[in-house]
Amino acid sequence: MPNRLAHETSPYLLQHADNPVDWWPWSSEAFEEARKRNVPVLLSVGYSSCHWCHVMAHESFEDQETAEYLNAHYVSVKVDREERPDVDAVYMEAVQAATGQGGWPMTVFLTPDAEPFYFGTYFPPAPRQGMPSFRQVLQGVHQAWDERRDEVAEVAGKIVRDLAGREISYGDAQTPGEEELAQALLGLTREYDPQRGGFGGAPKFPPSMVLEFLLRHHARTGAEGALQMAQDTCERMARGGMYDQLGGGFARYSVDRDWVVPHFEKMLYDNALLCRVYAHLWRSTGSELARRVALETADFMVRELRTNEGGFASALDADSDDGTGKHVEGAYYVWTPEQLREVLGEQDAELAAQHFGVTEEGTFEEGASVLQLPVRDGVSDAEKIASISERLLAARAERPEPGRDDKVVAAWNGLAIAALAETGAYFDRPDLVEAAVAAADLLVRLHLDEQARLTRTSKDGHAGANAGVLEDYADVAEGFLALASVTGEGVWLEFAGFLLDHVLARFTDPESGSLYDTASDAERLIRRPQDPTDNAAPSGWTAAANALLSYAAHTGSEPHRTAAERALGVVKALGPRVPRFIGWGLAAAEAVLDGPREVAVVGPALDDAGTRALHRTALLGTAPGAVVAVGAPGSEEFPLLADRPLVGGEPAAYVCRNFTCDAPTTEPDRLRTVLSG
Repeated sequence: MPNRLAHETSPYLLQHADNPVDWWPWSSEAFEEARKRNVPVLLSVGYSSCHWCHVMAHESFEDQETAEYLNAHYVSVKVDREERPDVDAVYMEAVQAATGQGGWPMTVFLTPDAEPFYFGTYFPPAPRQGMPSFRQVLQGVHQAWDERRDEVAEVAGKIVRDLAGREISYGDAQTPGEEELAQALLGLTREYDPQRGGFGGAPKFPPSMVLEFLLRHHARTGAEGALQMAQDTCERMARGGMYDQLGGGFARYSVDRDWVVPHFEKMLYDNALLCRVYAHLWRSTGSELARRVALETADFMVRELRTNEGGFASALDADSDDGTGKHVEGAYYVWTPEQLREVLGEQDAELAAQHFGVTEEGTFEEGASVLQLPVRDGVSDAEKIASISERLLAARAERPEPGRDDKVVAAWNGLAIAALAETGAYFDRPDLVEAAVAAADLLVRLHLDEQARLTRTSKDGHAGANAGVLEDYADVAEGFLALASVTGEGVWLEFAGFLLDHVLARFTDPESGSLYDTASDAERLIRRPQDPTDNAAPSGWTAAANALLSYAAHTGSEPHRTAAERALGVVKALGPRVPRFIGWGLAAAEAVLDGPREVAVVGPALDDAGTRALHRTALLGTAPGAVVAVGAPGSEEFPLLADRPLVGGEPAAYVCRNFTCDAPTTEPDRLRTVLSG
């Protein structure tokens, strides 16, 4: 019989709806039940494309005996971390503080007052490698709860007090200057892997936000080292196994230092961020590889993640059926030499194995290889390789596909809108811009209420129950601002303004200018989460700073500019110390130092050749964080167009920064020079 999760919208929660465990969703009723029964709460947090979440579910939560023990001694609560990032953040902070590490599945034992007292991540069904079994943990916690309740209460109280004391040391409310950004660059240089690209050791994550900072820093200062790190990292990632060489798009991360074997899940946020990075790299260098990867990644998102309603799904699973009914990680993507021969015949299989680095020993498990593009002397026959890739892609399409998490997350759709709008504009692909507009329409229609408050998720055209958090407001505003610049439709600037007004009113500390991840009127947790560091996607804090700054450049709004600068005080404190974890904040700081520049393109019509040439040149400018408005003279779509006439009857571009304007120009070449950073 299905449990209480059967009516949820989260695909992850629905995966657990038929477990024998009597799961509750996160709710006040669950904690009320624990109080009534005088038992602790087991909180289990994961997400639908998490490999070890599936493993623990299969081993423990689908096991009748384990479920009976849980149902007798606990109230069990299941949370999708992608639906409730606030709940995840608060308890993950506790897990990391207590154990020095974290991850998913996250397993936390709470009092009925939601105070944590014992923690872990994955627990095996039998003791293994020094880890207790899940049953041993359940029995131990139950015994402690029954026999040493005072001790449990003391531990829980201490943990909550410790968390409350971990308020962020904010530094001053000043934006970082030249010195801090130079120190951040030096810190990145020290952690850079010159042999393989990227930063640090294994596992290696795509450093999307840091790459944006490096590209902006190079554009502003001309620092060749910054561009080199960005370029080499992008090339190594695109040639490695983390990039899908047949279908485009990136996996979550590489398990090794060489970008060979990925963790195969494909997330919307990674692909949106990387699509934009490669488009910006092409804009800076004209690299053909960057152009190809940006377009293939955009096409992957539209082809494989777009939902029927026009939004973008969260993720594709790492695991899929290997053809024998067994779910195996990477089964959809890897190849043996034998499989190549079956599809391509002897001769072409040999060429494919050479081209994609498929070996007899294999680079993954059981003799299979992840496809890569190893650098080789001599150029393969491009037409032949294209034909081979097409045939392999067609053969792969016959394999059982990985599952898809269909929920639409507002923040990640905001990132996708920005990436698709810009990529479509740069490469003359109006279909990509249209896909961005359709996703933005869905967010306005389904995720925004009359007060412009955001709902975090939707699925199958139905809005979820959870309120948007700071990253939702910030990333959706970012997407709308990019769309405004690309389409010349001022309504997107207006919607971004509504969202950012909420950031100022409900997420900002009026005293310090620091930002909270949840709104002042959101559900009260044991602590109000607040994290300025980037993780897999930009932190809400730095994303908000970036969007506030762009909005201020568009409108001249002093409150938005001041809020952005105050928010960036944390980057002054953290940038020189931990640059890898605050890349988006460093990128925003680059824009502050550059102005950012405000570009107004006026012309008789958007499809006029002269207007189009100036508009395109403006979008392709590399000056950090430059904003672009385009429209007819006298148009009220954008504040930047006010009092900007044609010049000698011709379309013209006006460029201003820091309250000073250049003479208007009608020449794209002149505009290009002005906007080259």
